[in-house]
Amino acid sequence: MKLSVIIVNYNVRQFLENALTSICRALEGIQGEIFVVDNASDDGSSDMVRAKFPAVRLLENTTNVGFARANNMALRLAGGEFLLLINPDTVVQEDTLRVMLRFFSDVPDAGVAGCRVLNPDGTFQLPCRRSFPTPWVAFTKIFGLAALFPASRIFGRYNLTFLSEDETYPVDAVSGSFMMVRREAYVTVGGLDEDFFMYGEDLDWCYRIAAAGFKVYYVHTTKIIHFKGESTRRSDIDEIRVFYQAMQLFVRKHFNRSRIILLFLTLGILLRASAASLARLARPVQIAVLDGTLVVGALLAGEYIYRGGLFSFPAYAYPLIWLVPAALIVLLSAVAGLYTTSRFAVNRSFGAVAAGYVLISATVFFAKDFAFSRGVVLIAGLLSLVFLPGWRFAVLLFGQGGAKKTVFGRRTVIVGTGPSAQEILRKLRARVDDGYDVLGFIDTSRRRIGEKVAGVEIIGSIDNVGKVIDERHVGDVIFSTDGLSYENILSVIARSRNRSIHFRLVPGSLESIIGKTRIDELDTLPLIDIEYNIHRPVNRLVKRATDIALASLLLLTVYPSWALFRKKGAAPGSILRLLPDVLRGRLSLVGLPVGESGHSGKYPGSDSELGPEGLTGLLQIHSREDMDPDERERYKLYYAKNQSLMLDLQIIAKSLFRRR
Repeated sequence: MKLSVIIVNYNVRQFLENALTSICRALEGIQGEIFVVDNASDDGSSDMVRAKFPAVRLLENTTNVGFARANNMALRLAGGEFLLLINPDTVVQEDTLRVMLRFFSDVPDAGVAGCRVLNPDGTFQLPCRRSFPTPWVAFTKIFGLAALFPASRIFGRYNLTFLSEDETYPVDAVSGSFMMVRREAYVTVGGLDEDFFMYGEDLDWCYRIAAAGFKVYYVHTTKIIHFKGESTRRSDIDEIRVFYQAMQLFVRKHFNRSRIILLFLTLGILLRASAASLARLARPVQIAVLDGTLVVGALLAGEYIYRGGLFSFPAYAYPLIWLVPAALIVLLSAVAGLYTTSRFAVNRSFGAVAAGYVLISATVFFAKDFAFSRGVVLIAGLLSLVFLPGWRFAVLLFGQGGAKKTVFGRRTVIVGTGPSAQEILRKLRARVDDGYDVLGFIDTSRRRIGEKVAGVEIIGSIDNVGKVIDERHVGDVIFSTDGLSYENILSVIARSRNRSIHFRLVPGSLESIIGKTRIDELDTLPLIDIEYNIHRPVNRLVKRATDIALASLLLLTVYPSWALFRKKGAAPGSILRLLPDVLRGRLSLVGLPVGESGHSGKYPGSDSELGPEGLTGLLQIHSREDMDPDERERYKLYYAKNQSLMLDLQIIAKSLFRRR
């Protein structure tokens, strides 16, 4: 047996399937075996392995026994001359295993070797080659010198940032995400130290193997992708605490000869752990500060508008006027989850601001010492209702990389043109709320650029994908892994490392789209047997009020100019001519295409139609020549189900600012 591949899995079924597919391709022609040790996953990982990879040797634990212990279970059974420990959230090239085995054959003193590891965005993953945390190396890391002077041999030793990524050389340690070990080294030092639950065991293993006389190498001639942290993201493990506990264990084990050094390293680790914990809170704090600043800004604007200038209140009032409203609204926003799970929830922000200003208005009404500020509070409240939900709405509309997916989706290309790529397109189209706006296909060569596949144009090839990304403002690149080599996939990602792109993979099963930021299931969800928002009296009232307000505004501002030019024969045909019908209630600003309501179908189990006709709508925005009746009906049903003021405003804004 030449090679034994060992994967420890915990609740990353979709990633595991993709990793196994790529490893099986890379093992072709190599005498090898694959072990999967499952640490009590509850996401169907074991069932997937049994069904799709029957040749894999599956070991199942009833509890999560940790990374080191799980690997040791397979190491004791492995029969390979070489042993590969690899994470389930990785993808290897077709040549990766051959390149690494050839390296061991050419370098007989190598006991451990790791390859080039890329992040999902194509950037180099620094921990794939590193130094042991000696006192000096730890000092440079703890106090930020390694980050300030990455190219320095003196200060850049922690992640060896002064060394080229494009050369092969000995290092202190490589990452456990991809670690190939010569059996002789394993027999000499034994397995992983099971005192490490997770993190640090790879560093410790490299330390012991190096101490036994073997060398550890970084090999640049092949590469993998590592999504990093997927297992911990799906668990209740505090990864920062566990990581720094592992570092403390490593220091106590290997640097305990001097109490002073041990104390220094321990204090440094605690300091670094505290800094990491604070950094994790930075994003919520930044959003809270932004909200508080906007509230204060609204109060200043209200004072200027109502009183004709700034700082016209009594001096005693300002601390309370500036601090209390901002603190109250930030507190209510925090309770509403606007700084944790629902950062871009426009409706929650609107509710938090409204509730806050109701309390503030009541307080000002009864507090005679602040009676002079009632008008200011009213104006500031109205402005805050625009500012705080408004910036979240803007992020949802224009900056969807960090926000929840919407019905419009990120601008997306699909790499591949074969049957699986076309099936991905079909499944994305079948889900109205997929979060992906597919612009076209990327082929393996330039010969077919300009042709259409399944009604979608081939807009580029693998060798010019960067140009396509820049010119088309692409946000997501989806790879169809069936029929496309992993070498091609990794080469595209590596060449696009300086672009802000989300790269996603679809395993051969076509069940999901996996990426660093999320996993999307590709199964179609039926839109039946549910309540439709368009029927709710409150929704109808708000929708009608919005139509009247916006149509009146347009009729008073834009419509007269259009009508004047129309009389002179200079104005082209325009939907502005239908604004009077919106005001009369014959049409809505957002709804079904004009002329379709009479044959649009009915709600399941209802005699009502799918909402009014509109000047714009979901179907108008997404309409294509090859759209079939089922797709059209899905957009109509989706809008009827999810109609809201925020959705209507998004559709209107998308109609105005849509780029193609």
